[in-house]
Amino acid sequence: MEIKALAYLGIGSTAPRDWLQFGTEILGMMPARAIPGVGWGFPGAERPLSEQTGIAADGSVYLKIDERQWRIGVHPHAQDGTLLYLGLELDGPHEFAAAIQELKDAKIDVTVGSEADAQARAVTAIARLRDPAGIPIELFYGQTWDYKFHSPYFDHHFLAGSLGLGHVNLFVSKQTECFDFYTQVLGFKLTDYIRFGPQFLRCNPRHHSVALMDAGGVTGLQHFLVEVTDIDAVGRTLDRAKKAGINIVTTMGRHRNDGTLSFYMRGPGGFDVEVGCEAKLIDDSWRANEFCEGDVWGHDGIMEAIMDVAKGMGERQ
Repeated sequence: MEIKALAYLGIGSTAPRDWLQFGTEILGMMPARAIPGVGWGFPGAERPLSEQTGIAADGSVYLKIDERQWRIGVHPHAQDGTLLYLGLELDGPHEFAAAIQELKDAKIDVTVGSEADAQARAVTAIARLRDPAGIPIELFYGQTWDYKFHSPYFDHHFLAGSLGLGHVNLFVSKQTECFDFYTQVLGFKLTDYIRFGPQFLRCNPRHHSVALMDAGGVTGLQHFLVEVTDIDAVGRTLDRAKKAGINIVTTMGRHRNDGTLSFYMRGPGGFDVEVGCEAKLIDDSWRANEFCEGDVWGHDGIMEAIMDVAKGMGERQ
């Protein structure tokens, strides 16, 4: 099959409204203009943008970064930082049906969701499965567009659209099996890798949408990245985070492999959030390669931050 993008992300939280504050006031996202499953009929949908909350009746929070209705969903959950789902986009109904058949032929458990299930994600059709480490995946087509993204900060924009939300770095307990699953079943391509370290996988011109890393048996989300359009947006986000007392877990730096200029901070869920710009866009002329130097400069503290997230996740699991 051919996945087009990592389109959306679902997170569990004991306090979803903390993510609303973090997402808007620090990251510069926007509360969703409509709630999945309710759409434009939810209270406040016709109100001015400044009065729209992005909060569903069950307390879930939905955040918007571009013309798609939403990109990050945060749902009430007993355990902070739980990765509830990754939304992977397919082209259309024929590709969706073919993907379901491929999964069944490969003896992989997959469940096609109801119309209500699809509406709950603001998509046309949806199917659910898990990777070999148990991470929940949702395949879909037809994500709702509602346009009119408006950051609370002037001239703040995200690089998303057809490239998707950004990327995720996943701790997986079965790295070899997961690599085979994402590449041989879902059709991701290996961009590059560190031996005995992360494997970076792409599904469109973004350098990677998914990275897989073994961290001693834990499974979950180590960090996600959102990409902004220029260095000033990165710097202003860093300033806001410092002013708000957010834990900045790395210095600013530039990655060697994807070229991203970024910093990392600890999000409300106990995992890290990377904000960056200038990441490489690649095409099918690219060949997978091993690299052994993580950064051109900066990103001091990155390994300590990764292991701290893994330790916290191990304690929770």
